Amino acid sequence: MRKFIRFILCLAVVMAMAAGLGAVYVILYEPSRTVHPMRGIDVSHHQKEIDWRKVARDDVAFAFIKASEGGDYRDTRFAANWREAQAAGLKVGAYHFFTFCRPGRDQARNFLDALGQDKGSLPAALDLEFGGNCATKPEPSAIRAEIDSFLAAVEEQTGRPAILYVTPEFWDAYKDILPRRPLWVRSLFRRPDDEQWSVWQYHNAGSVDGIVGQVDLNVIRDMAVLTR
Repeated sequence: MRKFIRFILCLAVVMAMAAGLGAVYVILYEPSRTVHPMRGIDVSHHQKEIDWRKVARDDVAFAFIKASEGGDYRDTRFAANWREAQAAGLKVGAYHFFTFCRPGRDQARNFLDALGQDKGSLPAALDLEFGGNCATKPEPSAIRAEIDSFLAAVEEQTGRPAILYVTPEFWDAYKDILPRRPLWVRSLFRRPDDEQWSVWQYHNAGSVDGIVGQVDLNVIRDMAVLTR
């Protein structure tokens, strides 16, 4: 019985150590800075007030900033984040959270009204994911039509192709029908399997000076693809 108890105790210690090492790995995970020297963040009102000058000094070169969602929601921190991030010297791009329950043209109008005349130094980004979205999962042909409607209006006004942010679940469901655009892929704590990406979101609980709490971290594979 004593041997069994010792075994259980040893097993518990090993499991606790493994869990601790796993937590450290997640917290400290960072892609090779030699391979991916440009680190950036994506933010919304959830990060509250941001000290962008501190952010810029903490090895952050770019930011995607939420502008809008659906047909009528505007992010309350967009204008301040947009202005202050550029003043701090960061490259910026605005993103829109795409909902399944509003026409693409309505969403494009909402996004463009929020964006205004300043198009930023990075392309507009369209956030495509199931999390936090309408319950209905559209047929592939239907969602492609609405995405095309959004992109046509946005790209006409911004003058360059948008970038598509895709979660693994969304990519698996709709990858065969998505229009060809630069991809911003979510692949937490490991390099994406698919090499056809331009931006990689590698962390969803990162820490950056100037931001209280957690923030998404990203790297850009080829800045030339996004700025040409």
